[in-house]
Amino acid sequence: MGRLGSFYGSMVGKKVVMGVTGLIGIAYLILHVLGNLLVFRGPTAINSYAHFLKSTGELLWTVRIILIVAVILHVVAAVQLTQQNRAARPIGYTRREPQVATIASRTMRWGGALLLIFIIFHILHFTTGTIRPAGVFSSEDVYANMVTSFRIWWVALFYVIAMVALGLHLFHGAWSSVRSIGVSPKSPQPFHRTVSLLLAVLVWAGFTSIPVAVFVGLVR
Repeated sequence: MGRLGSFYGSMVGKKVVMGVTGLIGIAYLILHVLGNLLVFRGPTAINSYAHFLKSTGELLWTVRIILIVAVILHVVAAVQLTQQNRAARPIGYTRREPQVATIASRTMRWGGALLLIFIIFHILHFTTGTIRPAGVFSSEDVYANMVTSFRIWWVALFYVIAMVALGLHLFHGAWSSVRSIGVSPKSPQPFHRTVSLLLAVLVWAGFTSIPVAVFVGLVR
């Protein structure tokens, strides 16, 4: 096993991998939500944006591959870290009192599992058109895909629930990622935790506003 393998084999190495891949995901989410919010400007705006992305060809696929690899590494590292933690302490605490735990940190595992399911569903729904809740799909009309899909109550509800998990995951992941890669030292009241909260709320609100707006008829 080389140095890279030895490094990844350690808990520190896996935390660094999770931190780096998490930051890649955060960067993508920011760009993705900004693009999706174009739906409020009408079909021309968001369809033109989608057409531009497709026109980048190899660049778009490079980004997709990077994201897929990042997600896989993130999930694998998370699972392996959990296994290592359990192996290091096979007998749990008699009484557990979290010192700085938040709802976000305590729901990372189930939230991460839900997000993995959501990512697969989302790709099959809006990217490949394999799943068609509304019965129709157009690779050229992203606006129509959104409107017809989010008019269906269970689709809109699933996306809203998934975005709650995303917001919580993003809050904890954003501030812990910079600590994992050693950019920010530990602090009782870290500034980057406040920034992470603001980022999580904005991203959550941006994504959630779309299915809600379509379902209640503000976007038609």
